[in-house]
Amino acid sequence: MVRGKTQMRRIENATSRQVTFSKRRSGLLKKAFELSILCDAEVALIIFSPRGKLYEFASSSMQETIERYEKHTRDNQANNKVAISEQNVQQLKHEATSMMKQIEHLEVSKRKLLGESLGLCTIEELQEVEQQLERSVNTIRARKAQVFKEQIEQLKEKERILTAENERLTEKCDALQQRQPVIEQREHLAYNESSTSSDVETELFIGLPERRLKH
Repeated sequence: MVRGKTQMRRIENATSRQVTFSKRRSGLLKKAFELSILCDAEVALIIFSPRGKLYEFASSSMQETIERYEKHTRDNQANNKVAISEQNVQQLKHEATSMMKQIEHLEVSKRKLLGESLGLCTIEELQEVEQQLERSVNTIRARKAQVFKEQIEQLKEKERILTAENERLTEKCDALQQRQPVIEQREHLAYNESSTSSDVETELFIGLPERRLKH
């Protein structure tokens, strides 16, 4: 009778789980022992039961095997760090080389755009430089036109502000001119009234007050 495939999940029944643990633990310890004998391998096996009980097997010394494992782990970590560092260095070298090539290419393109180092250029390269210059000139002209347009708009705005200020000052001046005759008329009337009140007849009498009354 063929047994069904065991599902890899936790056994819920406590009794069944304990039975399975005992059987599998014994089988695992047996396999570890057979591996050490048949293959002359250094084997160390540590098992803790669900209740915390320790089961172990070591083909030689458990402590020595653990120390050997720790040393091997440290060596691997150090080797990995060295390998990673070497990879980083190589990556940086590759990036530096690529950047140098890009800089060199840009320098060559710059000299061509300035009309230098054209002696070895083919007709296709010259045409490419010419087209690039035409695109650059078109871009510059478009930007120049945009700047002119912006400046014109700014001047128009200043003109509008100055026109409005001029109109305001003109209206203020006209209002002052309209009020000036009224002010002058009031000042003239005030002057006439002051002159009339000050015109008092005076006579000079010499003698005693009684004679002055008879006179």
